[in-house]
Amino acid sequence: MNILDKFHNWRRKQRWDRQYKNGRWNSLKNPIEASRYHTIKDFIITYGKDQPSILDLGSGEGVLNEYLELNSYDYFLGMDFSKVSIEKAKTKKFPNSDFITADIHSYTPKRKYDVIIFNEAFYYVQESEKENVLNRFLSYLEDNGILIVSIYREGSTCWEYFNNLLQLNHKVVTTNQEKTYWKIGVYKK
Repeated sequence: MNILDKFHNWRRKQRWDRQYKNGRWNSLKNPIEASRYHTIKDFIITYGKDQPSILDLGSGEGVLNEYLELNSYDYFLGMDFSKVSIEKAKTKKFPNSDFITADIHSYTPKRKYDVIIFNEAFYYVQESEKENVLNRFLSYLEDNGILIVSIYREGSTCWEYFNNLLQLNHKVVTTNQEKTYWKIGVYKK
């Protein structure tokens, strides 16, 4: 990243921490988000292996964990840019789960995962780094693993990065609120 991108990234981190502290992202627990989380969960069950290891990029305070059945995964690592969101996730003490604060632009996993999820996170990656970030995380996906991408609305300049992967499924998850929808895809290398 160039110096300007680094500055904007730093400012974004400050804003995310402030927003989580002020409750701005409590809306992720609202019923309108449920169909999105259920689609991610269904993709894990349908296309992933039993008892998968999961890396949730953009985990926030662990909302996805609240939708997963207890003991339905071997290990879960939630990673988010916001220290405040990760502190909230840690207080929930999900089984077989850890949460870390890290920057998606530079974070390198310590192991491979059966499922990697860009959970409303890929469109925040600096444009100049999207291909590098995707390739880094794909290298930490198990050979038969799946990649799940959830993007709010259109996610312009995002979907073309996944064209070289095998698409297993793609859904548009709509709501009863105008202009509130997600596109969610599941892929293999």
